[in-house]
Amino acid sequence: MSDYIVRATAAENQIRAFAITSKELVEQSRIYHNTSPIITAALGRLLTGGAMMGAMMKGEKDVLTLQIKCSGPAKGLTVTADSKGNVKGYPQVPDVMLPPNAKGKLDVGGAIDLGVLSVIKDMGLKEPYVGQVQLQTGEIGDDLTYYFATSEQVPSAVGLGVLMNKDNTVKQAGGFIIQLMPFTDDEIIDRLEKKVAEVTSVTDLLEQGATPESLLEQILGEFGLEINETMPVQYHCDCSKERVTRAIASIGRKDIQEMIDDNEPIEVNCQFCDKHYVFTTEDLKEIIK
Repeated sequence: MSDYIVRATAAENQIRAFAITSKELVEQSRIYHNTSPIITAALGRLLTGGAMMGAMMKGEKDVLTLQIKCSGPAKGLTVTADSKGNVKGYPQVPDVMLPPNAKGKLDVGGAIDLGVLSVIKDMGLKEPYVGQVQLQTGEIGDDLTYYFATSEQVPSAVGLGVLMNKDNTVKQAGGFIIQLMPFTDDEIIDRLEKKVAEVTSVTDLLEQGATPESLLEQILGEFGLEINETMPVQYHCDCSKERVTRAIASIGRKDIQEMIDDNEPIEVNCQFCDKHYVFTTEDLKEIIK
């Protein structure tokens, strides 16, 4: 089965939930960026969370960007998602290597360390919405949980996981976001907290054959889970020669003229998919026109 997201509600709409399987899109990202296992896991978690947060947006043209700037050797990660299941991202440093953490797992927290998570929502208004929080653990799931609680005032539980094969390809990837609506009963909150605490590892559940539906069933089954929608999700970069041409045009006549005067073709690389676009001096003259 290809990657997909499910959107669900429970406890008579007092709880809303999203779950995803994202193995293929995380593997696609690994291939594009040739990432080390630790960066595959870090970027994979952010892509997985970003895809679900993109699915929360209502507008056809809404775009969400998640940006981590950090003091760890990873330096930073960027992910962009839309409301239609398209997600893409890139790491600042693709080849970080660190020893395993105390639990013997990939030390994503160590690669990221301290820093800031920015959530930028471009919903076609004059100014995009920007929410910023300090990173709590660098483990990304915890940091998104903290973002929802502090920046959007929505109590949430975010679980994200990426499991690697011995050959450094992606074995499993997925996650969930469970959120409480403002009118949720205290009794429901207490029960839900206990259920979420029982989930030790998303990747363990995926390894046992869990689907997004059964992930949510395990946590929310006793609350009357209702699956409302299933949506395919994929790693998709929408770069094109036309878009890159517009980007070059935006740097201004003077700078483009300097490139023409150098009389050398220029190469522009897309950060998201590593595609190369070459512009000859003739192309640059056309842009100036």
